[in-house]
Amino acid sequence: MAKAAIIILAGTESHAGLGRLVNGLEAAKEFAETEGDDVELIFDGAGTQWVPELEDEDHDYHDLYQSVRDDMAVCDYCAGAFGVGNAVEDAGVVTLDENEGHPSIRNLVDDDYEIITF
Repeated sequence: MAKAAIIILAGTESHAGLGRLVNGLEAAKEFAETEGDDVELIFDGAGTQWVPELEDEDHDYHDLYQSVRDDMAVCDYCAGAFGVGNAVEDAGVVTLDENEGHPSIRNLVDDDYEIITF
């Protein structure tokens, strides 16, 4: 039984960022599909920019995104700071703001989650 918090920090500006996104989504899917595992997928920082792109059904990784969407959340502060707050709200995605508008990494560590960043 594993507990993982996968945090997508990579933005949309580069091919490398896309690669980190896809690797993060694949890792989240592996945890989500493994009986007994617990996964939290968090889009934070520039990573919040992916949400409106991945909500588009024509995006190459829309289906992969949909496969882990129930396990995901977005940093509330960063969604606004990176200009995607309205898109995140329209998508109905859960936002996190426990630590001055940001997700609480400390709480995840305290709950025994392994933190993995992409």
